[in-house]
Amino acid sequence: MLDPISLSLPGTHDILRAELPNGIVVLARENFAAESVVLTGSLESGSIFEPLEQSGLAGFTASSLMRGTRAYDFDAMYETLENMAARLAVSGNTFSTVFSAKSLAEDLPTLLQLTAETLLHPVFPVDQTERLRGELMNSLKIAAQSTRAVSSDLMRQQLYSPDHPYYAVSALEQIETLKKLTLNDLKAFHARHYGPRGMIVVVVGAVKAEEAVKLVEDTFGGWSNPDQPALPAIPEASPLSEIRREAAVLPGKTQVDISMGWLGPRRTDPDYQAVVMANSILGAFGMMGRLGAAVREREGFAYYAASRYSTAKAQGPWSAITGVNPKNAEEAIRLIVGEIERITTEPVSESELADNKANFTGSLPLALESNEGVAGTIHSMENYRLGLDYLYRYRDLIEAITVEDVLKAVQHYLNPRAFALGIAGPEVVG
Repeated sequence: MLDPISLSLPGTHDILRAELPNGIVVLARENFAAESVVLTGSLESGSIFEPLEQSGLAGFTASSLMRGTRAYDFDAMYETLENMAARLAVSGNTFSTVFSAKSLAEDLPTLLQLTAETLLHPVFPVDQTERLRGELMNSLKIAAQSTRAVSSDLMRQQLYSPDHPYYAVSALEQIETLKKLTLNDLKAFHARHYGPRGMIVVVVGAVKAEEAVKLVEDTFGGWSNPDQPALPAIPEASPLSEIRREAAVLPGKTQVDISMGWLGPRRTDPDYQAVVMANSILGAFGMMGRLGAAVREREGFAYYAASRYSTAKAQGPWSAITGVNPKNAEEAIRLIVGEIERITTEPVSESELADNKANFTGSLPLALESNEGVAGTIHSMENYRLGLDYLYRYRDLIEAITVEDVLKAVQHYLNPRAFALGIAGPEVVG
């Protein structure tokens, strides 16, 4: 029998999971505290499917979907959403096209119909698609002048080979590929890669779970795409055995941004939780953890100093980042390397670990306060095959992490003498 704390969390006792005959997985959870409903989902149609010479194709396609469909032109689509006080958004990432929507519960059938129109029947109108191309190119031009974005791209270019989905094509390179993409390229990508296999749909809010599943089935149950390919195998990345350093000069800037990267775990790897805990200690907790204390607070060098690791199906980058005055760049790098050396040779303290554990478990209820938070969490549980009882086990998973687990994790992934280093600023550094 579940305890009262577990019963307050989304899980097997109140999430209805159904798999439709065409492969779509639907998950629904009731919440009648408000009269709204949230829709969150994904399709397996991300940039992992695009060739390097067509970089940006998947994202361009995803962003074009709401520019016009078989039944709605651009104005009609947004007017319909506005009249319902609803929202719908679609975007692309490495592995997926993701969508999110919200409306009053009474408008859920219309919201689902709009979502289906967007995903199944885009027409890629010339005027709207070309306008979007211009917007995307402007964004890339801005990124090409961002020291932070450029340093991150340089780091990933050193960390991964060009056939890896996390390899970074520079903003300037992507501008050139984006220019060459045609409407037929977008239509072909959509026709080939959009389909129900691997699709996840989550509905949370003021609707009966059985009714939500039926509405999704009525809307998407007839969708098929026999040519839809499965996700390709992800190339295995090998840890670096040396420091690989690349710098870019961006004239007119006043700040140098530094990005140092190592290969991290997959979300499904057994040491994932220990890595996330180690990352919090290293550069996330409080005022950006140990890195913030060393580089920003103690020495006053950095505008920011932190570490980050994002949940990933592949070996995502585990990075340390900072932005400093150019004259302090080399010293900031030295300080970060010193903190990597310290965390990989000296066990973290029990009190430090306890504080971070309390932060992890204490922040969970905050993440589940809204229907959006609940829907996103349920989607993650399904996407990474964590099980619908994951949140029941979460506190125990966190509390079970030991000082030895953290040390073993950082020693496995972080090497102070071998990493990818990207630097971008107003002058050559080093």
